[in-house]
Amino acid sequence: MKKSRLVMVGNGMAGIRTIEELLKIAPELYDITVFGAEPHPNYNRILLSPVLAGEQTLDEIVLNAWDWYRDNHITLHAGKKVVEVDRVHRIVRAQDGTEEPYDRLLMCTGSNPFILPVPGKELEGVIAYRDIADTNAMIEASQKYRRAVVIGGGLLGLEAANGLMLRGMDVTVVHVMPWLMERQLDDVAGKLLQKSLEDRGLKFMIGAQTEALIPDRDGRVMAIRFKNGTELPTDLVVMAVGIRPNTELAEAMRLHCNRGIVVNDTLQTVTDARIYAVGECAAHRGIAYGLVAPLFEQAKVAANHLAQFGIGRYTGSLTSTKLKVTGIDLFSAGEFMGGEGTEELVMSDPFGGVYKKLVIKDDRLVGACLYGDTVDGSWYFKLLRDGRSVHDIRDKLMFGESNIGDSGHEGHSKAAGMPDDAEVCGCNGVTKGTICKAIKDKGLFTLDEVRRHTKASASCGSCTGLVEQLLMATAGGDYSALPAKKALCGCTEHSHQEVREAIKAHKLLAIADVFHFMEWRTPNGCSMCRPAVNYYLLSTWPKQARDDPQSRYINERSHANIQKDGTYSVIPRMWGGETTASELRRIADAVDKYKIPTVKVTGGQRIDLLGVKKEDLQNVWKDIGMPSGHAYAKALRTVKTCVGSEWCRFGTQDSTQMGKDLERALWRMYAPHKVKLAVSGCPRNCAESGIKDVGVIGVDSGWEIHVGGNGGIKTEVAQFLVKVKTSGEVLEYAGGFLQLYREEGWYLERTVHYIQRVGLDYVKKRILDDAEGRKALWERLQFSVDGEPDPWFETDKAGVDTRQFEPLTA
Repeated sequence: MKKSRLVMVGNGMAGIRTIEELLKIAPELYDITVFGAEPHPNYNRILLSPVLAGEQTLDEIVLNAWDWYRDNHITLHAGKKVVEVDRVHRIVRAQDGTEEPYDRLLMCTGSNPFILPVPGKELEGVIAYRDIADTNAMIEASQKYRRAVVIGGGLLGLEAANGLMLRGMDVTVVHVMPWLMERQLDDVAGKLLQKSLEDRGLKFMIGAQTEALIPDRDGRVMAIRFKNGTELPTDLVVMAVGIRPNTELAEAMRLHCNRGIVVNDTLQTVTDARIYAVGECAAHRGIAYGLVAPLFEQAKVAANHLAQFGIGRYTGSLTSTKLKVTGIDLFSAGEFMGGEGTEELVMSDPFGGVYKKLVIKDDRLVGACLYGDTVDGSWYFKLLRDGRSVHDIRDKLMFGESNIGDSGHEGHSKAAGMPDDAEVCGCNGVTKGTICKAIKDKGLFTLDEVRRHTKASASCGSCTGLVEQLLMATAGGDYSALPAKKALCGCTEHSHQEVREAIKAHKLLAIADVFHFMEWRTPNGCSMCRPAVNYYLLSTWPKQARDDPQSRYINERSHANIQKDGTYSVIPRMWGGETTASELRRIADAVDKYKIPTVKVTGGQRIDLLGVKKEDLQNVWKDIGMPSGHAYAKALRTVKTCVGSEWCRFGTQDSTQMGKDLERALWRMYAPHKVKLAVSGCPRNCAESGIKDVGVIGVDSGWEIHVGGNGGIKTEVAQFLVKVKTSGEVLEYAGGFLQLYREEGWYLERTVHYIQRVGLDYVKKRILDDAEGRKALWERLQFSVDGEPDPWFETDKAGVDTRQFEPLTA
């Protein structure tokens, strides 16, 4: 029997899912041809953000490789944009002249990014964020330029901003609405998200309206001007302000379009029954969906009708949003903003980073908004979708499914108690039963295997925890919880640990040596791997490895903290937080002389001069005459102290002197991440030693040392390491621990995460049980920091490029 001809315009996720569903139920019905405007096979657009951040490569996010098309006898015209469809003769024509006849046509043209209609939108350096080409353009820009502005505080904008920041750029997010992700979050959750992202280094301008983009002499964007008249310098502008259904071709074909290509419940266009449309380009009952889950629901119905089964209707989707924004879990569904006749149940723990709001109307859950803890999102969505009364579980509703007495699975994992038809992966529409059957039938033991065979957790990743629970429950002791090896970045398949081991074993002394020996995919590396490799070289072979200042982040190259307006902050070193009248006078004189607008006391007991012009930095350092505080570096920041026994009537030990001794011994120490210390003179702990990387607390008989604390985005309490008697022992034990962290920690890994990875017992074995090893670690640290130059005053020795401080002249 002669096959019918199916042509699909668009090679994205929704369209290919339709083809996949069609091949399952009618593999021999059609000769299939696909036109894709991009020169790539089908890839996961959701994972463009990890590609931008350097966590994955294009190859890793491909969903259907070239072989898949060949194996399924699909003709793929990649890189060929369709410009005309002759509906009378049923012929599709591409821009290069390629023609294909059809019996059925599937329109999957997706959407286009919306570009603000402001002057300067066409300038070089102004891009959207929609596809691989945009992602590559941003990666290339991050290697040449320093400052970026992302317009749009939705999911895509925040992911773009995070990726650019991870690649070393100074990033400001401009958002016209009062809070971030206003379509998915309420104001409380949106502001919690903003605070968390600010703690990570992103900057925000909320409520700012863009008026124009300003060019430099060469026609590249150099600043953004707002309606209030202020300007923000930038080298790159990324517009992530929304999408619009791509109906250009459909309109030229004279298909009825209204907020998309108008389709009926069988996904056929209302204009031409031979033509179907699915995905972001389709408008069903007045709605064009942008989330993956409803698009895949459309794909299933369209495939059913293309297969001529004639059953199944798409009646619309009740959507929920479960996202992971730069590592922060979010969930929302239904009428989460509340409204007339609704009541709200709210639990807020800003300190713990958790916020939950449930909206109830007529004893039914009608909306939910979760921040930080989204484990029960799927259950809330089921309650919302089913419309069941929550009257009997109202008092326990806020605390999740596992606390509901009639759930039938108290004490068991959440996943184990789910029915087989419960949806686990919303992005790909995968149920618990599908996952469990694949685990049993195919003998799957790892998360990667489940992803490969079912696609569960392969998109946004927010259901990973549930999938792992199903693996543990189904595979039992055979389940491998060990994560697959994660490459340092997309330039190599080698992990952080493998790079460290190779540098040590083969005495590699330069970045180029590492890249050559380990066969780096990208000859010159990227902004993710170069700083890491540079640190590994210096920490493994001190005084032998060659530092590469250009492989450090902008703050470490400038030896000051860059601020959102392009100026810098200067924090001079004050030993143990103690200063003198002479130092204070010099600081005050510098503030007046260089017109520094803001002087602030930091949380680490230091004075911060904010708003220093780059060309003034060297003179400010010289006039202040105090050592670098390294507040800009992956290094020792401060040793915070209380006044201790010298002044306080409760003090048991001289904490100020101990703090000064520690700071003088360690201040030139670079590390995988920033390091903060504190010394408290008594157990009242006024210096907050319990949340520092190393916290020292004076007691009657000596000192307690605690390690692995973190007062950052998620507060981690330091763990008790040892009690010692003398200040000399404090230096040796604390220094030994920090050197162990310096030698074994992965770049950008805080001490708390290092300890979580290797275990506190391992640390104790190396520091407490092995006296000779501890002393050797302390000696190696002293050797490493001995003679390390102060970059503020020994610029030549420190390799500081002083040309960067020279003002640009016209």
